[in-house]
Amino acid sequence: MRAEVEIDIPFHDVDSMDVVWHGHYLKYFEVARCQLLDQFGYNYQQMKASGYAWPIIESYVRYAHGIVFAQRIKVVAILKEWENRLKIDYQIYDLQTRKRLTRGYTTQVAVDMTTRELCYVSPAILLEKLQQWPAFQDTSGQVTHD
Repeated sequence: MRAEVEIDIPFHDVDSMDVVWHGHYLKYFEVARCQLLDQFGYNYQQMKASGYAWPIIESYVRYAHGIVFAQRIKVVAILKEWENRLKIDYQIYDLQTRKRLTRGYTTQVAVDMTTRELCYVSPAILLEKLQQWPAFQDTSGQVTHD
């Protein structure tokens, strides 16, 4: 249950030493996260239409190796938890060497947009969308919990 995106690092993402500014790593995570959400049919517009917001309540980034201007990277987003929250792990690789450069995660929770209350269990719509996603099913058709 994963998505991958490739990104060419633009000049406007780097600092005076041609290294990506640390805040942009979360942007790269978001690009991969949006791809992942699109794959199972519950992107941010669909979340809003279903009556829920999914704010990020926690993020973590481990900067193992700097990313530089014009470098080509692959960002992988992997859905790890979904019952009570969305926890997505990320890994960033150099496309040429395949060396892992960065890892991290984000955690999101559902908030009912009508009441503005936090949901302590993921809404049924999320589970319905996941169960329709082929990547969520193992070969026997049973729901898997990665």
